[in-house]
This record gives sequence, structure tokens and C-alpha cells, in this order.
Amino acid sequence: MPIDAVTLTGRHVALEPLVEAHRELLRPAAQDPRLWTFTASALGAAFDPWFDGALRQAEAGHERPFIVRLTRDGSVVGSTRYMSIDAQHKRVEIGTTWYARAVWASNVNPECKLLLMRHVFEVLKWHRVEYKTDARNQRSRDAIARLGAVQEGIFRRHMIMADGHVRDSVYFSVVDSDWPAVKAALEKRLKY
Repeated sequence: MPIDAVTLTGRHVALEPLVEAHRELLRPAAQDPRLWTFTASALGAAFDPWFDGALRQAEAGHERPFIVRLTRDGSVVGSTRYMSIDAQHKRVEIGTTWYARAVWASNVNPECKLLLMRHVFEVLKWHRVEYKTDARNQRSRDAIARLGAVQEGIFRRHMIMADGHVRDSVYFSVVDSDWPAVKAALEKRLKY
């Protein structure tokens, strides 16, 4: 796997590589059905298959899933991952991100993305981070744009969702030349 299983720690969160021991710690955060409105899987109703799939993807070297743990109290509040890992072209997608409702509109998402992108650009020395979301999910689109990512386009009729809807996916990116300004803005936002 071109992205090693490392823990990434900031002021507010620690991203720990997903392992079996996290299953019951993560389950409570996944129970709010509002989290899964725009996802390709009905995770709240199928947590164990989702978790098993994440472990399989990591073991196969296709993805690097993490749990999101709050540093203040150690609680597990969500998950995110590196996916579509392409070491040859030095690019990766950050996605399958979800958080317990209690941490929406907090420092959790911007710090998670800061940690993940910093690892990609400053440790791995890769060129590109990609994000995508359902075109109907304005909250997610706004959150990605607030990270400093550039919207690149829309893949029409791109994915079939758990409810059968065929979604359009909005693609965003941050590239290495964007990174200094994106990093500075995120650090200012997080009061680093």
C-alpha cells in the first residue's frame, strides 16, 4: 500500500487507521439516519457490512480508512478515508467521510481534512487530492468548498444510491500548487 497505516493527530482530532477493535466504538456514531441520505450504502441499517468492507479494502491495499477520535475525551465520532489511491500519478481521493451529528459545523471536519492533506502533500509529496459528493448534497458541497477545494465539474448519472436514485457527482480538487494557501486558510480557521 502506498499510504502507510499511520495515526494523524491534531489539536481536536486523531485519525487512527481502522482496525477490528474499533467496530463497537464506531457503531454508535453511525446510527443517525440523517447521515446516510446521500450515500451509496444504507450504512445505519448495515453497519457491519460497511465496517467489514472497509477492513477488506484496507487489507487489499485499495483504501486507507480511519476512525475520527476527539482528543478532548477520546470519543469516536466518525470515519474518513483515503481512496482511489494512485501512487503512479501521485493522487488520492479523500472520501466516505461521515461524522456524528453532534460534531457537524465544528472543527472536526476542517482539521481532519487538514491532517489528511498535509500528509499527502508534505509527507508523501503527492500532487493531487480529490473530493466528490452528491450534487444534491449542498451541505457537503459547501463544506468541501470551504476547505479551499476547487470545483472541477459534475459527472452526470455517476452512481446508483442505496435508494435507487442515480446521482450526479460533483468533483473538487486541491493540487500541490494550491496547498500553501489552502493550508494557511485552514490553520487560520482552526486558530493554529
